[in-house]
Amino acid sequence: MSDLIATVPFMLLLTTGTYLLGNYIYNKSGISILHPILISIITIIGVLKWFDIPYEVYAEKSSLIDFLLGPSVVALGYTLYEQINYIKGKVITILTSVLVGSFVGVISVITICRLMGVEECIIASLEPKSVTTPIAVSLASRSGGIPALTAIVVVVCGIFGSITGPFVLKTMHIKSKVAQGLAMGAAAHGLGTARAIEMGAVEGAISGLSIGLMGIMTSLLIPLLEMLFR
Repeated sequence: MSDLIATVPFMLLLTTGTYLLGNYIYNKSGISILHPILISIITIIGVLKWFDIPYEVYAEKSSLIDFLLGPSVVALGYTLYEQINYIKGKVITILTSVLVGSFVGVISVITICRLMGVEECIIASLEPKSVTTPIAVSLASRSGGIPALTAIVVVVCGIFGSITGPFVLKTMHIKSKVAQGLAMGAAAHGLGTARAIEMGAVEGAISGLSIGLMGIMTSLLIPLLEMLFR
């Protein structure tokens, strides 16, 4: 039975099917905690455990979806091009905002963890929590962190940010579409951008830009801050 399940068609069906199911439940219930990604993760883990299928097999058989991440990033770039007028005259503001967001995101982790006496490997794993998974895992590995822990934390931050982000922005009376997009992308990377796209085309485009800038700036900041604090 497990041999039949551990095939490319089934793994692709499992991945897309669980997401569509999660999306249906999320839209019907209106409950924020029932995020499609969270439902997908829990369901896929349950299926893999039930049939005793190693994660490596799942990753190999569903690699097509991983490959499609590249074109999806290009699609975000095209969306940004369509909204280029919203960026004109705001380059310095955007760069400054993302730089501050990156600095606060990393320094807050270091400060809180140091106050709690957390081990250095855990700190290194948590530092890149606000950047997209491939960059975060690479940064954690280079800094002596635990890539698996980093991946989990990044996903959790993304889900949490996509759920609470719009509420926080509304509560803080932040109405600028550019500011909303920057905040969602900088705090919740890919999942935040997916939520920003639902908020509007401008928010989604700027959020996609924020992901890239956040990745670059965090990659530069973490080594610098490690030299100062370690």
